[in-house]
Amino acid sequence: MKTSRPSLARTMMTSLRNRRQRPEGAATGQPGDGVMTVASYNVHKCVGTDGRFDPGRIIDVIQEMRPDVIALQEADQRFGERSGLLDLNRLRLETGLLPVPVMSGAKSHGWCGNVLLFREGIVEDVHQVSLPGLEPRGALVAEIELQGREGRSGLRVIAAHLGLMRWARRQQADFILDILQSRSERPTLLMGDFNEWRLGPGSALTRLEPVFGPLPPPIPSFPARLPVLSLDRILANRTGLITDITVHDTPLARMASDHLPLTARVDLKSLKD
Repeated sequence: MKTSRPSLARTMMTSLRNRRQRPEGAATGQPGDGVMTVASYNVHKCVGTDGRFDPGRIIDVIQEMRPDVIALQEADQRFGERSGLLDLNRLRLETGLLPVPVMSGAKSHGWCGNVLLFREGIVEDVHQVSLPGLEPRGALVAEIELQGREGRSGLRVIAAHLGLMRWARRQQADFILDILQSRSERPTLLMGDFNEWRLGPGSALTRLEPVFGPLPPPIPSFPARLPVLSLDRILANRTGLITDITVHDTPLARMASDHLPLTARVDLKSLKD
């Protein structure tokens, strides 16, 4: 029996039909309710859909979401000294978020443009990964110990930005799975810009399904002004670990970057082994 493969036109029509049903903004947990908000955001080097470079707008969007953990992509310049593009001191003062420390260039915020920030907890380990492919792509693997009402609990967060070439994305997905197989099993989130909207045998998403499947429903996040492609993802290796995945769709977010950010809620009680 021949199965139909998703086409770009079909994906765009489905996204347009569903757009009116998506609530604006993000659902965030209230302090002390045992829920943590996580987010993923490709900030497009702080250049908005109006062509303006404005890092302050990115910080304002992050403030709208009020995340406890957030993975940023394209937060550093791509070439030269790969200088960071955000005011991390302002970000800390206005949001309470601190970057996971990395060994990188003196002026860089993160690793290959990936920055992982968190509000509370202890970073036990950070592993910087160079992903295979022709483009300079990378991932951050961080082990974070969180403190909640139920006591301390550990969470592994992988912040990644996959490549533009389909064959490279498949290799990069396999590489991430190999990293997980070499480490102890624990609750894990994989967040970032996967540059992948297709499913099927040739998709990087399909390769991730044995560990992170079944995949949550796709949520269009690109392009920001009229999102039709689900390039950004938040995945978990345990059923029920994440809930309420939504796109943060506000007037400011539509202007600040060419991607809309995604948010999700994590029940801290579910982190217990």
